[in-house]
Order: sequence, then structure tokens, then C-alpha cells
Amino acid sequence: MAITFSTASTREVYGRTLVELGKQNRDIVVLGGDLNKSTFTHLFAEEFPDRFFDFGPAEQNIMGVAAGLAASGKIPFVSTFAVFGMCRPFDQVRVSISQPALNVKIVCTHAGLLTGEDGMSAQGIEDLSLACSLPSFNVVAPADSIETSQAITAASKTHGPFYIRLYRPATPVVHDESYQFKLGRADLLRNGSDMTIITIGPMAAQGLEAAEIMAEKGVHCRVVNLHSLRPIDEEAIVDAAIHTGAIVTAEEHLLHGGLSSVVSQTLALRAPTPMEVVGLQGYAESGKPAQLFEKYKIATTNIVDAVDRVMERKRN
Repeated sequence: MAITFSTASTREVYGRTLVELGKQNRDIVVLGGDLNKSTFTHLFAEEFPDRFFDFGPAEQNIMGVAAGLAASGKIPFVSTFAVFGMCRPFDQVRVSISQPALNVKIVCTHAGLLTGEDGMSAQGIEDLSLACSLPSFNVVAPADSIETSQAITAASKTHGPFYIRLYRPATPVVHDESYQFKLGRADLLRNGSDMTIITIGPMAAQGLEAAEIMAEKGVHCRVVNLHSLRPIDEEAIVDAAIHTGAIVTAEEHLLHGGLSSVVSQTLALRAPTPMEVVGLQGYAESGKPAQLFEKYKIATTNIVDAVDRVMERKRN
């Protein structure tokens, strides 16, 4: 039985949430890099022109200025595409923001393979790995628009550097308005006793679809949305290992350094468990997201195949 999801734009919700936060806190300022309409930060610029700064395509400079603003007591939100906000200015982020643990919020859109037609150079598939390598950073990849709004609000009220990953197209909405985001606490989307699918970002919808397909085969899957890679909810991972005995991770990011790396490290240290992974092995190409997901083996069918493999390992 197929699951039907509504869709909404995480980047648009981000822009609108930022305006509301700006009304509540005059210390919030926003820095852009010539992509303000694409990141929807132009909405903040229209509402608060004196608190918005556009530097053009000078991302290293943006990060340095953001650090200075944070050191002066402001709460800077920096927004551009993932490849420009985390990959290009990594040294400045490392030295100027992470090492002094300044209160800078880097919120990047157009992340992952979902960037689609923009092609290899614009598909940020290393960003979570880079962000997780910075010890002082909180790293969050919301599953949908509802979680995005709450994650942005939490970041504005939590001292310290953040990296938050958003997307180009509208993505499935897996939560309802009763949902409450908690930084560092995993989100149980579906209960099950036979195995666990752990997802991040919009892969949550595909995890739920895969669980529905497996239910028709008599396999009952727990689905966990691990939205925070730092702080990580180790207890949710260990609980899944102990009570379901098998795990599949699903991400549209490079396997190295992303969700699968964090989960497998936790399991190796605390609860060795049969595990399979669904994620990217290398760079992709230009194309429709659905076609790219299928070609690079991160579609729902690939999660189902991984569940079949891990269940076979569990039985043996």
C-alpha cells in the first residue's frame, strides 16, 4: 500500500521562520552570498534591511564577518548553497567560527543529490561530513518543513555554531503540527520489532515507504529520523540495536562521514549489530532527482533491498 505525502519547501519555510524570529530578537542578523531569493533570505532583507548584508560570491569573507558579528553579540545566520557555505569556505569556518565556538548559524540550501539538474559541481554531498568534523558544531538535517521551522528556532535560542542542511525542491512532509523538535533527540516515525531503518533529511519519507512495503512481507520495521548528527542520540541507536537486532541507514550524502559513519561507529563501540547502508559512493551528474536516486541506488527500492539483506544476516 503506497503512502501519500504532501510536500513543502524547506528553504521557503526557513525564510519565513527567519522573519518571525527577527521580529522577536533584534540581535538576529542575516548574511547572504548573492543567492538570497534562492535561499529565501530576501524575505528578511525586505523586512529588516538594516540587519541584512549581501556580500556577493565571497563566501570566505562572509564567514569572517559572521564571526566578527557573533563576537560582538549578534546572532548571525549565514545562508547560501551547501557547496558554497560549507565546502568552499571550510578553512574560515574551521578557524574563525568552530575553534572559538562562536554563535554563528550556517543554514545552507540546495544540498545533496536533490539539487538534481544543477549537476555535480552544485550537488553538496560532502557537507555533513565536513560539518561533523568540526568539534564545536551542532549539525542538523531536518526531515521536512515542519521540522525545519522548529530546528531554525532551536538554533536561534541555542548558543554555539550550527550547520543546518536544507534542499532545493519541495520535499515530503512526514510530521504533523503536533511534532516537537528536540536537538540531539531522535524522532521515532514508526515502531517495529524486526529491524530499524534510520534516516536523515527527506530520506525519512522513503524509509516510511520501505517500511510499508516490508510490512506486506511480514517484516515490521522501526523507522527513526536521526535529524541531529551532532549532538547524536546514541541511546536511540543502541535501543534500536538491542530491541530490533538489525539496522539499515539511508542518506542522500556520501557514506563516508555521514549518517552511516556516525551510526556504525556508535554500534561498533556500544552494540555490534548487523547493518546495511544506503547512500552515495561518489559524485553524480545532472538529472531529475528521482532518476538520480534510482541510478545511484538510494531509492525506496534500494532501502527495501537493504532490509532484505540485513534480515538475512540477522537470521543467520
